[in-house]
Amino acid sequence: MKVSFADTRPSGSYALAIPVWGEDMLSDRLNGLDENARTLAARSAEAQRFEREPAAIAETFVTEGNTARRLLLVGLGGKRDDEALYEKVGGALAAKLLISGETRLVVDASGTGMGAEQAAKIAFGAAARSWRYDIYRTKLAKKQKPTLEEVVIVGAGAADGEWQRLSALLEGLSFTRELVTEPANVIYPETFVERARAQLEPLGAEIQVMDEKEMAQLGMGALLGVGQGSVRPPRLLTIRWNGAGDANRKPVVFVGKGITFDTGGISIKPAAGMEAMKWDMGGAGAVAGAMKAIAMRKAKANVIGICVLAENMPDGNAQRPGDVVTSMSGQTIEVINTDAEGRLVLADAMTWAQRTFKPEMMVDLATLTGAMIIALGYEYAGLFSNDDGLAEKLTKAGQASGDKLWRFPLGEAYDKQMDSQIADMKNAGPREGGSIMAATFLQRFVEDGTKWAHLDIAGTVWANKPGSLYDKGATGYGVALLDRFVSDNFEG
Repeated sequence: MKVSFADTRPSGSYALAIPVWGEDMLSDRLNGLDENARTLAARSAEAQRFEREPAAIAETFVTEGNTARRLLLVGLGGKRDDEALYEKVGGALAAKLLISGETRLVVDASGTGMGAEQAAKIAFGAAARSWRYDIYRTKLAKKQKPTLEEVVIVGAGAADGEWQRLSALLEGLSFTRELVTEPANVIYPETFVERARAQLEPLGAEIQVMDEKEMAQLGMGALLGVGQGSVRPPRLLTIRWNGAGDANRKPVVFVGKGITFDTGGISIKPAAGMEAMKWDMGGAGAVAGAMKAIAMRKAKANVIGICVLAENMPDGNAQRPGDVVTSMSGQTIEVINTDAEGRLVLADAMTWAQRTFKPEMMVDLATLTGAMIIALGYEYAGLFSNDDGLAEKLTKAGQASGDKLWRFPLGEAYDKQMDSQIADMKNAGPREGGSIMAATFLQRFVEDGTKWAHLDIAGTVWANKPGSLYDKGATGYGVALLDRFVSDNFEG
């Protein structure tokens, strides 16, 4: 989508949006229209019970010169310190106009007190909400095809600098949504690597790929056990961004679970809804998208993104419940449930990351447990951490970015329940506290001195209904969170 900023409204055909604060006099906000148009707009808003609540819209058509203009009054509410307000406003306008036949939206922020930052956020919200992936739809009706191509923000000053940063985030978000949306016959470990390489190497990121033979030499029995039932071999993708100007500065490491399709393995899932398991690589998708955003804006930080990629299938070579595997850390794991596979691949990736890069902080993201959806629904992701300071920084970044987090406990009482009678641990504990059990398992692979956080994003990477910045489908959750976390804590 084309985005621009201007001092005055352009000429020609466009839909006009006028933001309105709760305390504004509507006549003042409409003073650029003639008397008949102002009267019509005010009466139309009243008839639609427009109360200026955030992102609410009242729509009408008015005459302006010799043309009819689509006019949208959009509410701003009364809370000027709501960080997510402007993105929501842009998203609501885009959702309203995306397939309306309008090609250009002009948002006139004159007199609202908005500055460049707020203008850029409105543009970001509109562009993010407009994202679609229609490449497989060959018979899309004309009325279903997107028409909105351009957004112009008027009267809030030059916002090109702010937009440059947000456009980088938008590119990362779009990349993640693309990866998560693609079917599993298109995106699997090898093709995930190919797309990441094509997107990130031109930006200056360093790409390293480990194949199954190299993993075997390192003793990654937990990761390889998950992938052994598939004809698609696993891969360990490392994306390195050295932007701090000091190669010796310790990096922050993000590790993403990338199960490109999860049947459950021998512990096979029910057929109903299994097609959704193409997005079980949402953690790796978020890491790849965040690394693209970080590289595009040339972040002054050392950041490493690790995507651990495998497909969990139930063929004759698949691992069985009751098998024992040896992880890279040397710890042995009794596989109770082959559908508890994400924690197995993360265990080896986390060990390798710590021993290779010796990070001060490590954050993993994974669509790990259905229990997290039971606990939090689809509004928050779960946060587990061995460090209060790290947990607080992630929580703040989540609140500011809109990718919200809620912290859960860890402790010895939970850890004891992961002990196995024949191995060091088992990969699945009791049903109660299932998300905590999964996090407790992962904590056993965190080495002394590493600050670590685990984000269970099972309920947030895919949406069955539209949100303020996304339609049904891939949300891109985690990209804005990680980008903001890096910006707030590792730059400057």
